[in-house]
Amino acid sequence: MSKTASPDPVPPPGRTAAPVAPQDAAALAGAVRRGDRRALARAITLIESTRADHRATADALLEALLPHTGNSVRIGISGVPGVGKSTFIEAFGLHVIGLGHKVAVLAVDPSSQRTGGSILGDKTRMVDLSREPDAFIRPSPAGATLGGVARRTREAMLICEAAGFDVIVVETVGVGQSETAVADMVDLFMLLLLPAGGDELQGIKKGIVELADLVVVNKADGDLATTARHTVADYRHALALLRHGEWRVPVLSCSAVQKAGIDTVWTTIGEHRALTEANGQRASRRAEQARAWLWSEIRETLLDRFRAHPAVRAELPALEAGVTEGAVIPTAAARALLSRFLGDGA
Repeated sequence: MSKTASPDPVPPPGRTAAPVAPQDAAALAGAVRRGDRRALARAITLIESTRADHRATADALLEALLPHTGNSVRIGISGVPGVGKSTFIEAFGLHVIGLGHKVAVLAVDPSSQRTGGSILGDKTRMVDLSREPDAFIRPSPAGATLGGVARRTREAMLICEAAGFDVIVVETVGVGQSETAVADMVDLFMLLLLPAGGDELQGIKKGIVELADLVVVNKADGDLATTARHTVADYRHALALLRHGEWRVPVLSCSAVQKAGIDTVWTTIGEHRALTEANGQRASRRAEQARAWLWSEIRETLLDRFRAHPAVRAELPALEAGVTEGAVIPTAAARALLSRFLGDGA
Protein backbone atom coordinates (compact mmCIF):
# COMPACT_ATOMS: atom_id res chain seq x y z
CA MET A 1 0.00 0.00 0.00
CA SER A 2 1.22 3.50 -0.74
CA LYS A 3 2.55 5.51 2.17
CA THR A 4 0.38 8.42 1.06
CA ALA A 5 -3.17 7.81 2.14
CA SER A 6 -6.05 9.61 0.50
CA PRO A 7 -7.69 12.23 2.70
CA ASP A 8 -10.53 10.98 4.84
CA PRO A 9 -13.69 12.53 3.42
CA VAL A 10 -15.31 15.00 5.80
CA PRO A 11 -18.49 16.90 4.90
CA PRO A 12 -18.34 20.69 4.61
CA PRO A 13 -19.45 22.67 7.69
CA GLY A 14 -23.19 22.54 8.20
CA ARG A 15 -23.70 19.47 5.99
CA THR A 16 -25.19 16.24 7.28
CA ALA A 17 -24.59 12.68 6.22
CA ALA A 18 -25.69 11.42 2.84
CA PRO A 19 -28.98 9.55 3.16
CA VAL A 20 -28.56 5.94 4.25
CA ALA A 21 -31.59 3.68 4.13
CA PRO A 22 -32.15 1.50 7.22
CA GLN A 23 -31.62 -1.65 5.17
CA ASP A 24 -28.19 -0.30 4.15
CA ALA A 25 -26.93 -0.15 7.74
CA ALA A 26 -25.73 -3.76 7.59
CA ALA A 27 -23.89 -3.13 4.33
CA LEU A 28 -22.24 -0.02 5.75
CA ALA A 29 -21.25 -1.95 8.88
CA GLY A 30 -19.67 -4.65 6.72
CA ALA A 31 -17.66 -2.06 4.79
CA VAL A 32 -16.46 -0.48 8.03
CA ARG A 33 -15.37 -3.90 9.32
CA ARG A 34 -13.37 -4.44 6.13
CA GLY A 35 -11.46 -1.22 6.79
CA ASP A 36 -13.02 0.81 3.98
CA ARG A 37 -11.94 4.36 4.88
CA ARG A 38 -14.73 6.03 2.95
CA ALA A 39 -17.26 3.82 4.71
CA LEU A 40 -15.65 4.71 8.04
CA ALA A 41 -15.90 8.43 7.33
CA ARG A 42 -19.47 8.01 6.06
CA ALA A 43 -20.45 6.06 9.18
CA ILE A 44 -19.14 8.78 11.51
CA THR A 45 -20.87 11.45 9.45
CA LEU A 46 -24.09 9.46 9.77
CA ILE A 47 -23.93 9.17 13.55
CA GLU A 48 -23.08 12.90 13.82
CA SER A 49 -26.09 13.87 11.72
CA THR A 50 -28.79 15.84 13.50
CA ARG A 51 -31.51 14.63 11.13
CA ALA A 52 -34.18 12.60 12.90
CA ASP A 53 -34.51 10.18 9.97
CA HIS A 54 -30.82 9.29 10.28
CA ARG A 55 -30.98 8.39 13.98
CA ALA A 56 -32.65 4.99 13.54
CA THR A 57 -30.15 4.03 10.85
CA ALA A 58 -27.26 5.19 13.01
CA ASP A 59 -28.55 3.10 15.91
CA ALA A 60 -28.85 0.04 13.65
CA LEU A 61 -25.29 0.61 12.43
CA LEU A 62 -23.94 0.84 15.96
CA GLU A 63 -25.81 -2.30 17.04
CA ALA A 64 -24.25 -4.20 14.14
CA LEU A 65 -20.77 -2.98 15.03
CA LEU A 66 -20.97 -3.27 18.82
CA PRO A 67 -19.80 -6.93 19.02
CA HIS A 68 -16.59 -5.88 17.25
CA THR A 69 -15.68 -3.02 19.61
CA GLY A 70 -13.86 -2.64 22.91
CA ASN A 71 -10.43 -4.00 21.96
CA SER A 72 -8.55 -0.72 21.72
CA VAL A 73 -6.75 1.44 24.24
CA ARG A 74 -8.71 4.68 24.53
CA ILE A 75 -6.65 7.77 25.35
CA GLY A 76 -7.98 11.24 26.07
CA ILE A 77 -5.59 14.17 25.73
CA SER A 78 -6.21 17.65 27.09
CA GLY A 79 -4.14 20.73 27.77
CA VAL A 80 -4.09 24.49 27.67
CA PRO A 81 -3.81 26.34 24.32
CA GLY A 82 -0.24 26.42 23.07
CA VAL A 83 0.84 23.24 24.86
CA GLY A 84 1.33 21.50 21.50
CA LYS A 85 -1.42 18.86 21.55
CA SER A 86 -1.49 18.35 17.79
CA THR A 87 2.31 18.19 17.52
CA PHE A 88 2.41 15.70 20.38
CA ILE A 89 -0.36 13.54 18.92
CA GLU A 90 1.37 13.43 15.54
CA ALA A 91 4.71 12.35 17.08
CA PHE A 92 2.91 9.88 19.36
CA GLY A 93 0.83 8.45 16.52
CA LEU A 94 3.83 7.95 14.25
CA HIS A 95 5.71 6.20 17.06
CA VAL A 96 2.82 3.85 17.84
CA ILE A 97 2.23 3.05 14.16
CA GLY A 98 5.92 2.21 13.92
CA LEU A 99 5.30 -0.45 16.56
CA GLY A 100 2.60 -2.07 14.42
CA HIS A 101 -0.56 -0.43 15.74
CA LYS A 102 -3.36 1.41 13.95
CA VAL A 103 -4.22 4.85 15.31
CA ALA A 104 -7.46 6.81 15.04
CA VAL A 105 -7.47 10.44 16.16
CA LEU A 106 -10.78 12.08 16.98
CA ALA A 107 -9.90 15.76 17.15
CA VAL A 108 -12.66 17.89 18.64
CA ASP A 109 -12.42 21.48 17.42
CA PRO A 110 -14.11 24.68 18.59
CA SER A 111 -17.25 25.36 16.55
CA SER A 112 -17.98 28.29 14.33
CA GLN A 113 -20.95 30.28 15.61
CA ARG A 114 -21.93 30.97 11.98
CA THR A 115 -21.65 27.60 10.27
CA GLY A 116 -21.41 25.11 13.14
CA GLY A 117 -18.26 23.63 11.56
CA SER A 118 -14.77 23.20 12.98
CA ILE A 119 -12.66 26.33 13.28
CA LEU A 120 -9.12 25.03 13.72
CA GLY A 121 -9.02 21.95 11.49
CA ASP A 122 -6.50 19.85 13.45
CA LYS A 123 -6.03 17.51 10.52
CA THR A 124 -4.14 20.18 8.62
CA ARG A 125 -1.67 20.35 11.52
CA MET A 126 -0.88 16.60 11.48
CA VAL A 127 0.33 16.38 7.90
CA ASP A 128 2.77 13.49 8.33
CA LEU A 129 0.35 11.43 10.40
CA SER A 130 -2.50 12.01 7.94
CA ARG A 131 -0.38 10.41 5.19
CA GLU A 132 -0.02 7.15 7.09
CA PRO A 133 -2.30 4.35 5.84
CA ASP A 134 -2.60 3.05 9.41
CA ALA A 135 -3.85 6.39 10.72
CA PHE A 136 -7.30 7.94 10.57
CA ILE A 137 -7.86 11.55 11.63
CA ARG A 138 -11.36 12.88 12.07
CA PRO A 139 -11.97 16.50 13.11
CA SER A 140 -15.42 17.13 14.55
CA PRO A 141 -16.96 20.40 15.77
CA ALA A 142 -17.76 20.50 19.47
CA GLY A 143 -21.07 22.22 18.73
CA ALA A 144 -23.07 23.07 21.84
CA THR A 145 -21.71 20.13 23.83
CA LEU A 146 -19.71 21.13 26.90
CA GLY A 147 -16.73 19.30 28.33
CA GLY A 148 -14.33 19.61 25.39
CA VAL A 149 -15.78 16.74 23.34
CA ALA A 150 -18.43 16.37 20.67
CA ARG A 151 -21.77 14.76 21.44
CA ARG A 152 -21.07 11.70 19.29
CA THR A 153 -17.43 11.15 20.25
CA ARG A 154 -18.29 7.90 22.06
CA GLU A 155 -20.04 6.48 19.00
CA ALA A 156 -17.16 7.55 16.77
CA MET A 157 -14.75 5.65 19.01
CA LEU A 158 -16.80 2.46 18.67
CA ILE A 159 -16.89 2.78 14.88
CA CYS A 160 -13.11 3.24 14.71
CA GLU A 161 -12.60 0.18 16.93
CA ALA A 162 -14.84 -1.88 14.68
CA ALA A 163 -12.73 -0.74 11.71
CA GLY A 164 -9.64 -2.26 13.33
CA PHE A 165 -7.99 0.71 15.01
CA ASP A 166 -6.49 -0.46 18.28
CA VAL A 167 -5.33 2.93 19.61
CA ILE A 168 -7.98 5.66 19.81
CA VAL A 169 -6.89 9.19 20.72
CA VAL A 170 -9.47 11.84 21.62
CA GLU A 171 -8.06 15.36 21.49
CA THR A 172 -10.23 17.84 23.38
CA VAL A 173 -10.98 21.42 22.39
CA GLY A 174 -8.34 22.85 24.70
CA VAL A 175 -10.02 26.12 25.62
CA GLY A 176 -10.01 25.92 29.40
CA GLN A 177 -10.39 23.72 32.45
CA SER A 178 -14.01 22.62 31.91
CA GLU A 179 -13.17 19.91 29.40
CA THR A 180 -13.21 16.96 31.76
CA ALA A 181 -15.96 14.98 30.04
CA VAL A 182 -13.32 13.09 28.05
CA ALA A 183 -12.19 11.40 31.29
CA ASP A 184 -15.60 9.68 31.35
CA MET A 185 -15.06 7.96 28.00
CA VAL A 186 -11.43 6.81 27.87
CA ASP A 187 -9.17 4.28 29.59
CA LEU A 188 -6.44 6.82 30.27
CA PHE A 189 -6.73 10.60 30.57
CA MET A 190 -3.49 12.41 29.76
CA LEU A 191 -2.90 16.04 30.70
CA LEU A 192 -0.27 17.93 28.70
CA LEU A 193 1.42 20.84 30.47
CA LEU A 194 3.83 23.59 29.49
CA PRO A 195 7.10 24.08 31.32
CA ALA A 196 6.15 26.65 33.96
CA GLY A 197 6.65 27.69 37.54
CA GLY A 198 5.43 29.99 40.26
CA ASP A 199 2.19 31.76 39.39
CA GLU A 200 1.94 29.90 36.07
CA LEU A 201 2.04 26.60 37.93
CA GLN A 202 -0.67 27.78 40.31
CA GLY A 203 -2.86 28.68 37.31
CA ILE A 204 -3.47 25.01 36.50
CA LYS A 205 -6.76 24.11 38.15
CA LYS A 206 -6.64 21.34 40.72
CA GLY A 207 -9.74 19.54 39.42
CA ILE A 208 -8.44 18.61 35.98
CA VAL A 209 -5.08 17.53 37.45
CA GLU A 210 -6.85 15.18 39.86
CA LEU A 211 -8.62 13.51 36.93
CA ALA A 212 -5.40 12.83 35.04
CA ASP A 213 -3.99 9.31 34.89
CA LEU A 214 -0.80 10.62 33.33
CA VAL A 215 0.76 14.11 33.33
CA VAL A 216 3.24 15.00 30.57
CA VAL A 217 5.26 18.21 30.40
CA ASN A 218 5.77 18.95 26.70
CA LYS A 219 8.31 21.27 25.04
CA ALA A 220 11.11 20.00 27.28
CA ASP A 221 13.82 21.19 24.91
CA GLY A 222 16.09 24.17 24.21
CA ASP A 223 15.83 27.02 26.66
CA LEU A 224 12.84 25.35 28.33
CA ALA A 225 14.62 22.10 29.18
CA THR A 226 15.66 23.23 32.67
CA THR A 227 12.25 24.76 33.38
CA ALA A 228 10.60 21.51 32.27
CA ARG A 229 12.70 19.49 34.74
CA HIS A 230 11.64 21.81 37.57
CA THR A 231 7.98 21.56 36.47
CA VAL A 232 8.15 17.76 36.49
CA ALA A 233 9.66 17.78 39.97
CA ASP A 234 7.03 20.23 41.25
CA TYR A 235 4.14 18.15 39.90
CA ARG A 236 5.60 14.88 41.15
CA HIS A 237 5.74 16.40 44.61
CA ALA A 238 2.20 17.80 44.31
CA LEU A 239 0.76 14.51 43.02
CA ALA A 240 2.61 12.26 45.45
CA LEU A 241 -0.54 11.60 47.46
CA LEU A 242 -2.86 11.16 44.47
CA ARG A 243 -3.64 7.59 43.47
CA HIS A 244 -6.12 6.15 41.02
CA GLY A 245 -6.62 2.83 42.79
CA GLU A 246 -3.23 1.14 42.76
CA TRP A 247 -1.96 3.58 40.13
CA ARG A 248 0.34 6.41 41.22
CA VAL A 249 0.01 9.19 38.63
CA PRO A 250 3.33 9.52 36.74
CA VAL A 251 4.71 12.91 35.67
CA LEU A 252 6.86 12.68 32.54
CA SER A 253 8.55 15.13 30.20
CA CYS A 254 8.91 15.02 26.44
CA SER A 255 9.67 17.09 23.36
CA ALA A 256 7.16 16.37 20.64
CA VAL A 257 9.16 18.46 18.16
CA GLN A 258 12.32 16.45 18.77
CA LYS A 259 10.34 13.22 19.30
CA ALA A 260 12.13 12.72 22.61
CA GLY A 261 10.39 10.93 25.46
CA ILE A 262 7.48 9.70 23.33
CA ASP A 263 8.55 6.08 23.80
CA THR A 264 8.41 6.48 27.58
CA VAL A 265 4.90 7.89 27.35
CA TRP A 266 3.73 4.87 25.33
CA THR A 267 5.46 2.44 27.71
CA THR A 268 3.71 4.09 30.66
CA ILE A 269 0.34 3.78 28.91
CA GLY A 270 1.05 0.08 28.48
CA GLU A 271 1.86 -0.26 32.18
CA HIS A 272 -1.41 1.46 33.07
CA ARG A 273 -3.38 -0.87 30.81
CA ALA A 274 -1.68 -3.97 32.21
CA LEU A 275 -2.39 -2.94 35.79
CA THR A 276 -6.04 -1.93 35.24
CA GLU A 277 -6.76 -5.12 33.27
CA ALA A 278 -5.22 -7.25 36.01
CA ASN A 279 -7.11 -5.61 38.89
CA GLY A 280 -10.41 -5.26 37.02
CA GLN A 281 -10.44 -1.44 37.07
CA ARG A 282 -10.50 -1.19 33.27
CA ALA A 283 -13.67 -3.25 33.04
CA SER A 284 -15.37 -1.45 35.92
CA ARG A 285 -14.37 1.95 34.52
CA ARG A 286 -15.85 1.13 31.13
CA ALA A 287 -19.04 -0.15 32.76
CA GLU A 288 -19.42 3.09 34.70
CA GLN A 289 -18.68 5.07 31.51
CA ALA A 290 -21.50 3.21 29.75
CA ARG A 291 -23.84 4.24 32.56
CA ALA A 292 -22.66 7.87 32.26
CA TRP A 293 -23.20 7.69 28.48
CA LEU A 294 -26.81 6.54 29.04
CA TRP A 295 -27.62 9.52 31.28
CA SER A 296 -25.77 11.95 29.05
CA GLU A 297 -27.86 10.82 26.09
CA ILE A 298 -31.06 11.09 28.15
CA ARG A 299 -30.19 14.69 29.09
CA GLU A 300 -29.22 15.68 25.54
CA THR A 301 -32.28 14.05 23.97
CA LEU A 302 -34.67 15.59 26.51
CA LEU A 303 -33.18 19.02 25.83
CA ASP A 304 -33.55 18.51 22.08
CA ARG A 305 -37.18 17.45 22.49
CA PHE A 306 -37.83 20.34 24.87
CA ARG A 307 -36.49 22.94 22.43
CA ALA A 308 -38.43 21.42 19.54
CA HIS A 309 -41.77 21.27 21.39
CA PRO A 310 -44.31 23.58 19.64
CA ALA A 311 -45.67 25.08 22.87
CA VAL A 312 -42.16 25.74 24.18
CA ARG A 313 -41.08 27.32 20.90
CA ALA A 314 -44.13 29.56 20.95
CA GLU A 315 -43.52 30.95 24.43
CA LEU A 316 -39.73 30.80 24.71
CA PRO A 317 -38.92 34.14 22.97
CA ALA A 318 -41.27 36.15 25.20
CA LEU A 319 -40.12 34.45 28.38
CA GLU A 320 -36.45 34.81 27.45
CA ALA A 321 -37.02 38.51 26.80
CA GLY A 322 -38.78 38.85 30.15
CA VAL A 323 -35.89 37.17 31.94
CA THR A 324 -33.21 39.29 30.27
CA GLU A 325 -35.19 42.47 31.03
CA GLY A 326 -35.61 41.50 34.67
CA ALA A 327 -39.38 41.32 34.44
CA VAL A 328 -39.64 37.54 34.91
CA ILE A 329 -37.83 35.36 37.45
CA PRO A 330 -35.79 32.64 35.64
CA THR A 331 -37.16 29.89 37.89
CA ALA A 332 -40.74 30.93 37.12
CA ALA A 333 -40.00 31.04 33.39
CA ALA A 334 -38.40 27.60 33.55
CA ARG A 335 -41.40 26.12 35.40
CA ALA A 336 -43.79 27.66 32.85
CA LEU A 337 -41.88 26.21 29.92
CA LEU A 338 -41.54 22.79 31.55
CA SER A 339 -45.24 22.85 32.23
CA ARG A 340 -45.96 23.42 28.54
CA PHE A 341 -43.52 20.68 27.61
CA LEU A 342 -45.06 18.15 30.00
CA GLY A 343 -48.58 19.24 29.13
CA ASP A 344 -49.75 19.38 32.71
CA GLY A 345 -51.45 22.74 32.28
CA ALA A 346 -49.98 24.13 35.50
